[in-house]
Amino acid sequence: MQVSDFDFDLPPELIAQTPASPRDSARLLYVPNGDELIDRSVRDLPGLLRPDDLLVVNDTRVIPARLTGNKRRPDGTGAKIEATLHKADSLDTWRAFARPAKKLNPGDIINFAETFFAEVLEKHDGGEVVLKFNIGGSVLMGTLHDHGIMPLPPYIKRQREGMASDVDDYQTLFAERDGAVAAPTASLHFTPDLLSAIEARGIQTTRLTLHVGAGTFLPVKVEDTDDHIMHSEWGELSQSSADTINQTRRAGGRIIAAGTTALRLLESAATDDGVVHPFVGETDIFITPGYRFRCADVLLSNFHLPCSTLFMLVSAFAGLERIQAAYAHAMKTGYRFYSYGDATLLERAE
Repeated sequence: MQVSDFDFDLPPELIAQTPASPRDSARLLYVPNGDELIDRSVRDLPGLLRPDDLLVVNDTRVIPARLTGNKRRPDGTGAKIEATLHKADSLDTWRAFARPAKKLNPGDIINFAETFFAEVLEKHDGGEVVLKFNIGGSVLMGTLHDHGIMPLPPYIKRQREGMASDVDDYQTLFAERDGAVAAPTASLHFTPDLLSAIEARGIQTTRLTLHVGAGTFLPVKVEDTDDHIMHSEWGELSQSSADTINQTRRAGGRIIAAGTTALRLLESAATDDGVVHPFVGETDIFITPGYRFRCADVLLSNFHLPCSTLFMLVSAFAGLERIQAAYAHAMKTGYRFYSYGDATLLERAE
């Protein structure tokens, strides 16, 4: 398909700069099978689901992946460098987008703090570098929390130092496992009260992990979707979660994916017969219209950027014409878009 098939014009004033407060007060556009579009609230979610449904959430935790430092010189001074980590190669080595990358070469050292620095191992096109830090693992994660900034997407406008509130606002209620550099934004809407209401409705919840990468925000630069190379992300789905998912399906329940990240890992772990297996590793699954879904039945998702891989995914899930109609309705009625915006609840197209 042509990438231009997934384009639309969004008024910039509809791009949310802060989340709804409380989180579950966000609007929810329910898109059931058929032509109907129903305006609801995220608080209405329990009533839109069934007691035998299973909610699958992503428990990845966003790390403060944006760092500012200086290229080391013998006199202790050097060019200011901003590096946004986006994918771990090992415990102490990360791929990052650097600005200005033209000032960096392999072998350069970037000082981020007095005892916190990294060596540039590789330099690639598009401003990507590979950084080897002088610390790794849990020590590196703790140091990032001391010196890093939450890596908000570029359409959320902030001063360089960010806002203190984003440390909590850009983290989901389920966040446990460090590694994401972007939030699984559909889950930003959940609150303890909403989870209690979901549980009271008889709906189970299970977890998986997909560490969302910055590639989520990279534009699709080709004209034909067949020519796009999808970024890979690391994920894990346990035997216990796989068993719960399969039991739900055998009993006739639906699988509700909380976000495109949960859906992508579910589909990566499922075989053609719809059975989900334990999964650990990288996935670069790229879902466009024509894809046959094997596991997910309903998708809770935010509103996505035009011509993005995520807009292509929701178009595949609910049908391009239905999604175009839903987005047109959302823009006409003032829904808030993107990471801090409102949500959709999409039933899979027949």
